Order: sequence, then C-alpha cells, then structure tokens
Amino acid sequence: MILFLIADIVYPIIGWVGTIAYLLGYFLLTTNKLKSNQVSYHVLNIIGSIGLTANAVYYTDLPNIVVNLVWGIIALGAIIMLLRKRSG
Repeated sequence: MILFLIADIVYPIIGWVGTIAYLLGYFLLTTNKLKSNQVSYHVLNIIGSIGLTANAVYYTDLPNIVVNLVWGIIALGAIIMLLRKRSG
C-alpha cells in the first residue's frame, strides 16, 4: 500500500522534471543560449525523454511512451554524431 502511495508521488515528480528539461532546452535553444550542435542541448532532451517516458509508463500512456522514447533515441543519436565529429 505504501509503495503505491510513494509511486503516486514519485512518478509525477519524474514527469515534471522531464517536462522542465524539455522546456528549458527549447527555451535555451530559441534564445540562442544553446545551439543544436551542443551536447548539453541533447542531454536536456534525453533527461526530458527519460522523465516523461517513466511517467507515461506508470500511467500506461502508450502514445507518450512511443514519442518520448523516439525523442530520446534521436537525442542520443545526435550526441553520438557530435562526439564522433569532434574526435575525428
């Protein structure tokens, strides 16, 4: 019983952390504080993806699970490309 109560508190917080990460990344991008070729921008997207995916899994929200997983995979791919470009 207590685990369900904790989950009811923790998963919304995780979701809000993800939301804040997405919005912060987008805000910093549009105000030219970050560029899309910076790893930190994509890290914010991965944090957002993880937070919102966890939240969506808890609430069994399949469309949001899919979109956030794909978003995170795209961000991870962007980081890999950026790091390869830097090293080679």
